[in-house]
Amino acid sequence: MTPQARPLRIALLSYKGNPFCGGQGVYVRHLSRELAALGHSVEVIGAQPYPVLDSLGEGVTLTELPSLDLYRQPDPFRTPRREEFRDWVDALEVGTMWTGGFPEPLTFSLRARRHLAARRSDFDVVHDNQTLGYGLLGLGLPLVTTIHHPITVDRRLELAAAQDWRRRLSVRRWYAFTRMQKRVARRLPSVLTVSGSSKAEIAEDLGVRPGRIHTVPIGADTRLFSPDASVPEVPGRIVTTSSADVPLKGLVFLVEALAKVRTQHPAAHLVVVGKRPESGPVAEAIEDFGLADAVDFVKGISDAELVDLIRSAEVACVPSLYEGFSLPAAEAMATGTALVATTGGAVPEVAGPDGETCLAVPPGDAGALAAALDRALADPGLRRRLGAAGRTRVLDRFTWTRAAVATADLYREAIAAQGAVTGGLGTGTSAGPGEPRVRPAPRPLAAAAAAAAFDTTRTSRPDATAHGAAQIVNAPGTESRSC
Repeated sequence: MTPQARPLRIALLSYKGNPFCGGQGVYVRHLSRELAALGHSVEVIGAQPYPVLDSLGEGVTLTELPSLDLYRQPDPFRTPRREEFRDWVDALEVGTMWTGGFPEPLTFSLRARRHLAARRSDFDVVHDNQTLGYGLLGLGLPLVTTIHHPITVDRRLELAAAQDWRRRLSVRRWYAFTRMQKRVARRLPSVLTVSGSSKAEIAEDLGVRPGRIHTVPIGADTRLFSPDASVPEVPGRIVTTSSADVPLKGLVFLVEALAKVRTQHPAAHLVVVGKRPESGPVAEAIEDFGLADAVDFVKGISDAELVDLIRSAEVACVPSLYEGFSLPAAEAMATGTALVATTGGAVPEVAGPDGETCLAVPPGDAGALAAALDRALADPGLRRRLGAAGRTRVLDRFTWTRAAVATADLYREAIAAQGAVTGGLGTGTSAGPGEPRVRPAPRPLAAAAAAAAFDTTRTSRPDATAHGAAQIVNAPGTESRSC
């Protein structure tokens, strides 16, 4: 068997893996399944909340790297008990949280490094899902890194939305980890991203050379997200997937637009897949416009419930100011539900041309959003046409099988490039069956080397199920689903 045809042994890293609380979790869940379907062996290495995977025991295994899980429900930002501390990485995690920072990208990278350092012969390639931590540099293994979009974009938008200096100070401290991510990104040999828009942002914001950035669009699970005529439309229902506490998602503009739409369509109401805010701009807008009875929030729903909710809507809406891809757009289109979406970031790359596969509006424009929603709600024929064209677009362009094939090609390129640098060592493909695989020693950072003395991993049984509680705080860079 040639190296190009040999199945690969992949370590897929994810510091945030809950598929019901972020786009990163959805990515890991579906990509691991489709890579395994291609014949590859995938070991997902993740932290709390642990990934929920479809194919455990069928080419996919889960290794748990426990953290202190400081943001878990029902006690986020908790102070751990003394007996919970295992090593200095735990102390670093707590100390960073206590000073207002977000520690998980760094601390997960250090835990992953010490785990991988002991198992370099087990993997052909490491795929990091947007950790971008110091611990993943100089592993001595081929490395591919997915950056869905630069978190610097989130930081800019949150600073712009901050209403006073205290909030701005808090935002700057929370996003301090982006300095690390910039430094790491510039040293990465191969970056995978999900859209042309994200590629441009990565080059500009993070300083990564464009030639190192490869665009591989992700997709919707088109078997799950599919039309079903037996699910009746609910008159006036608009559905969106959004985090109310993340300005980037633009939910406050959709609430304002709903108030305008209800003057023409009194039955119009909004269902938000996400957590109801107790305070903040979205909660204030709902109260100011008198929409308490017209806006519902749902969370913790199953995939099947999410699909039926989208099917039942007359219109799906993506009001985001920016997206690196927009899974909610692709999933709504796959169900055949008419889509109204902004042109923020990569949304047009997914949603397609205005009037053909969606109704497109400028981001942050509640009036334009209201006009598009009004037009869609008033015209059943338009909704049917947009829904059918939208599903066709997703089937043609955005499926997980296509994403897995293209990603595996990038793995092989990374392995070949590593072999060229190391003289064939460490590629994971130069040895024949039963022969030892020799890899060059890593060049660890001082911190990562110190961390290597500890190992607190657990590998799941093939019949493992979901782990951990839903995260109450969205990790930066995730797309909220039903958290």
